[in-house]
Amino acid sequence: MTARVLVAGVGNIFLNDDGFGVEVVRRLAAETLPDWVDVADYGIRGMHLAYDVTSRGDGLETMILVDAMARGEKPGTVSVLEVDPERPADYVLPSSPIDAHGMQPDVVLDLITLLGGKAGRVLVVGCEPAELEPEIGLTPAVAAAVPGAVEAVKGLIREHDGSDRRLNAGSEV
Repeated sequence: MTARVLVAGVGNIFLNDDGFGVEVVRRLAAETLPDWVDVADYGIRGMHLAYDVTSRGDGLETMILVDAMARGEKPGTVSVLEVDPERPADYVLPSSPIDAHGMQPDVVLDLITLLGGKAGRVLVVGCEPAELEPEIGLTPAVAAAVPGAVEAVKGLIREHDGSDRRLNAGSEV
């Protein structure tokens, strides 16, 4: 069966809490999930993620991005947001070359659109970082949020399978 849901962990493990998404998908990979769910660590490989999504054609129904996400909350706060994957019709290509090793989710969504792909429903499970300094390892507040984020992703997968309910944009876990 082709996966209908992609859970993509993103972030840079060399910048403290930016490695949040990578750690969450590492733990999810050890879980028993339906065969229609793919879990992958994309790290800082935004171009790779865009090509993977585009290569799926219309088969991808939902993409769940897991990432550090600064929203001005207390460090370790996990939020779930639904994102509109469509970009404005007046999109202009950036004047500088696209960074193939960058992972800005909005740029990745734009790139998917430019490549003719469709991300389907896009959800972000994000965690408020405490530090984004050049150092390996999550801060205690963000590390403590990982199990809750794993459960949030599993809840979104269950929701995808069992109902048409939509999340309220900006809900916190």
